[in-house]
Amino acid sequence: MAAARRLKRVVASQPGFLALNSSTDPANVSSSRRKRVNKNKKKNWNKYSEIRDVEDFLDDVRFQERTSGGLLSDKSDGSLFFVDAGGQKKPAQQATEPPAEGKKRKGKASRPLRIDLILQNDSLIPPPKDILAHQQPNSKKLRRIAQKAEQLAAKGVVPRNQRRLLNRCSAPRITRKAAAEANNNPEREFYNIWGEETTQTDDSWYLEQTGKKRVKRPEKMNEKPSVLPAVEVIAPGGSYNPDFLSHQALLLEAHEVEVKKQKEEDKLQRKLAFNREDTATEETVFQEQVEGLLEEEEGEEPNKEEDDIPVGATALVEKKTEKQRKREKAEKIKEQKRLSQRQQTGQRQQLFQLRSIKSSIKLIEERTRQRQKQRKAKQEAQKALPRRLGRLKFQPQDLEVQLSDELAGSLRRLKPEGSILKDRFKSLQKRNLIEPRERAKFKRKYKLHYVEKRAFKAIT
Repeated sequence: MAAARRLKRVVASQPGFLALNSSTDPANVSSSRRKRVNKNKKKNWNKYSEIRDVEDFLDDVRFQERTSGGLLSDKSDGSLFFVDAGGQKKPAQQATEPPAEGKKRKGKASRPLRIDLILQNDSLIPPPKDILAHQQPNSKKLRRIAQKAEQLAAKGVVPRNQRRLLNRCSAPRITRKAAAEANNNPEREFYNIWGEETTQTDDSWYLEQTGKKRVKRPEKMNEKPSVLPAVEVIAPGGSYNPDFLSHQALLLEAHEVEVKKQKEEDKLQRKLAFNREDTATEETVFQEQVEGLLEEEEGEEPNKEEDDIPVGATALVEKKTEKQRKREKAEKIKEQKRLSQRQQTGQRQQLFQLRSIKSSIKLIEERTRQRQKQRKAKQEAQKALPRRLGRLKFQPQDLEVQLSDELAGSLRRLKPEGSILKDRFKSLQKRNLIEPRERAKFKRKYKLHYVEKRAFKAIT
């Protein structure tokens, strides 16, 4: 079989061999006929369309553009052909001639590699133009700025940035000091550290950066958060041996504080209290349980003799006549004229009311000044009150007061009350130095486990 196939290939390669195609085969004559296909359908366009000649033509055009940079029919004869005048020597003659002095013979090392030749771009078609590479962001704005600069230059106006550069260049430059000598130079002069002359400069930025001048403290940081004194002196009635009137005044103040607390507690109790009449009884519970189980008596039938109301009936709108529309338009124009005349009359009348307008303006300004004074007074009063610095509200400390029968006649019999630490802590809160706080609740991480010791077990 292999020898027969080889023979067929040899015979087919001969120039006078005629291949037997399907068209010459009588069995396939019917299949070579053109098949009738409905080309109205899109799926048959590419399947049964002969575009081989078009593709060959386009391939030929692309090949001409790659090799010659365009179509050969468009080029002149001078660019396609040349006349061989016999000026160049044949390769055999060039090989026999010895190389001239000073010229190196080109060998295999000077030839480019085949891989470089393959990768080399041999197409004469120019690369496509990148439009984005030539575009510039904000080109319209920059073009407008350049046009404006040209107009100003024509008028002799110097732009602001150039004017600043000119002023900076014209400013006198400060000459720098010569470089200091090295410390390891034995021939340098004796340096007295205590006799150094400091350079006086008024540049605030230089002094702040070098640490020779402290940063200016903001004025707001010098203000105290509260106008209250650090230590408040108690009222005269709090003395160990007060007079009767001052002691009674202090007792009245403490009484008012307690009355206020009691009112707040009563108000809370009233809000939390419930009406005893609304409490559930056995009868109300039974009614709720049987609700809906008993059938209600049938009520009277509704009256059927009601007027029938047409559903979906729409009232017909009468169309206005031409005379009616003209009358409405004239009335509308007349009303607009009346309003404009009234406005003009009001503006003329205001000229005669200048005195009353001035007096009303003065009254408004006086009221504004009064409000400003009240606002300032309120702000000054709030400076003595504690502000809300945290989630908790400041609670003032209870007044330390003694009743009339608890007063001590001398310092020896005086009993100490209160705590200095708590008093200072409340003072810091009242002066807005720290936020109001509450004592942290102690919470155990693990539960206590009680274990009886052996000695205790032995006794019991």
